[in-house]
Order: sequence, then C-alpha cells, then structure tokens
Amino acid sequence: MKIGMFTSGYQRNPMEDIFKDAKRFGYDYIELWGGRPHAFAPDLKAGGIRQIKELIDKYEIPVIGYTPEHNAYPYNYMIGTEAMRRESIEYLKLSMDMAKEMGANFTLISCGHAGYNATTQEIWDRLILSLRELTEHAEKIQHKLVVEALTPYESNVCKSANDLAEIFRLIPSEFLVGMCDIVPPYVQQESIMAYFDKLGEKMYHMHVIDNDGASDTHIMPGEGQMPLKEMMEELKEINYQGTMTIELVTSYINEPRFYARRAINNIKDLLK
Repeated sequence: MKIGMFTSGYQRNPMEDIFKDAKRFGYDYIELWGGRPHAFAPDLKAGGIRQIKELIDKYEIPVIGYTPEHNAYPYNYMIGTEAMRRESIEYLKLSMDMAKEMGANFTLISCGHAGYNATTQEIWDRLILSLRELTEHAEKIQHKLVVEALTPYESNVCKSANDLAEIFRLIPSEFLVGMCDIVPPYVQQESIMAYFDKLGEKMYHMHVIDNDGASDTHIMPGEGQMPLKEMMEELKEINYQGTMTIELVTSYINEPRFYARRAINNIKDLLK
C-alpha cells in the first residue's frame, strides 16, 4: 500500500518544505490540504497552480489527493441559505478542477454539520442534492470524488459506513467513492474493517492516525489507544492495495517535520 503525507500541519511553513520533507522521509505521495496560505482553490486558479506543478516535478512526489478546506470556514454546503449552499458547491467544483489540473486522482470532501434544528429528512435531502451536483461535475471532468465520514464531534450528517453505503445507493456513479478515516469508527465503537465489507469496491482510500478513544483528536500513530498493529495485520490479510494518508493535522503544527518523520517511521514499524 502507498503511504501519503497530509499537509495542513505545514501551513506555517513554506510550501516547498512539504515536498522536500515528503521526499526526504520516504512518503509515496502527498494529499494536499487546500487552504491558505498554500493551496486554496481560488488562489490556485489565479496562478498558484503553477508552483504546485513545479514542486511536483522538482521533487518527483505526486499529489494524488486534494482536500479543500470546507465545512464552516467559510464553506459548508450543509447549513445556511440556498445562496450559501450554492457558493459552497461552486467552490468545491473549482477545487475538483484544480485537483484535476495538478494531476491528482481524487478530491476528498466530507459533510459539515447541518445545525441543531435540521431534521433527518432535511439533512438527507440537502446532502443528496449537493452530492448529486458535485458527482455530475466529477463525471464531467472524469475525476474521483471521495466522501469521508466524520465523527459525531464534527458533524451530524455522514458519520458511518452505513451512511456512506446509503449515499452510494442513492447516487450510483463510478466517480463517487468513499474512504475510512479510522478515528470516526473507533470513537463510535463501529468496526473499521466493516467499511471494507459494506463499501466493497467503493472503499477507495484511508486516513490513518491514532486516537484517545474519547474525542476527535488525531494523535501520532502508535502513541494513542488504537490497536494499529493488529489493524495493519488485517489490512495485509485482505491485501489492501489502496492509499493510506497519515492524517497529522494541526496538533503538531509547531514542528511538522519532526512529527512527519516520526509518523511514517511509526507506520513502517507497525507494518513490519
């Protein structure tokens, strides 16, 4: 399986550090966080995409996934007025365009909080409307759209393998697929491996990290409470050949290179 670096923890560093460190530490690819100052989609459209392409070529490290910043800052297609929803959808379409231009295989999105007054019916009507529009764009440009389930600390919309399976039942498309960030199932006492059983060929990608079992905190792999060694054994047992991004976010923002190095070394040790 391929191991990738997630880049939001580098947002206080020059963007070139991301590519330099991914190469130095032995990552196979980059999953690029799409927020300022590095890779905000409108900035890329205004000319910033050129730097991304240059860094990909210079360090020979591909960006295979693009994860635009959304879900409240300021974009969240699950809450607010129809004008706000439309603006969020257009932003994500632009994000897919930029991901395609930089050579990424997929754009990764999740479903933000819909607010405390939204009913289940209202949530699902808005979710499916929005994902249909995004999927149509993905089909148009021939680019994968990956949907991630979140923890209940983050969202009241898509939080489980069952939620993802229902999305794929309602919107059948080869360009709409899913993934497993292993923290949401762990904190909800849901089976991580059930994602593979329930999603089948739609199980396209993973975010791997550790966790304390009581929050959405992303902890250095091997230094939390999760049975990661045993999970790695199971992934080898089922011959998982997909991508696995180590999703260090901002807990280690003060020294991202120290922790990016430690994270991949820990994962490689767990895979032995």
